[in-house]
Amino acid sequence: MPEVSQPAPNFTLPGTEGEITLSDLKGQPVVLFFYPKDDTPGCTKESIGFSETRADFEAAGARVFGISKDSLAKHEKFIAKHGLQVPLLSDENGSVCEDYGVWKEKSMYGKKFMGIERTTVLVDAQGTVARVWNKVKVPGHVDEVLEAVRAL
Repeated sequence: MPEVSQPAPNFTLPGTEGEITLSDLKGQPVVLFFYPKDDTPGCTKESIGFSETRADFEAAGARVFGISKDSLAKHEKFIAKHGLQVPLLSDENGSVCEDYGVWKEKSMYGKKFMGIERTTVLVDAQGTVARVWNKVKVPGHVDEVLEAVRAL
């Protein structure tokens, strides 16, 4: 997990609005929200929340990207089904999830499994981690991230 005030791990991933390389976005804040799986209740609410505020984030000078291990094809279906406005990046091999420390052992109904822990990382215009939200609870989260972007 990158620490606050450390450089954000660079990556290049395919996305629903084209390939994205984090280092190419220097000069503007970037919000990366890591989520477990397309079209599940919490992930859908979070993605809709970021979609509904995309213009607010852009007005604050920031770009927002959702990242999961789902394929681009799944992302495109997810976007179409829910009218999402934020680009989604596909980390199918999980290397970015590993670099950001969000691939963790989880437990549900007593069963242990590996999965993405819902996490949001705010990267400042210099490419440095400005803030990390771990174990994100969806209600109110998008507003809190937007507030942090505006405070940069």
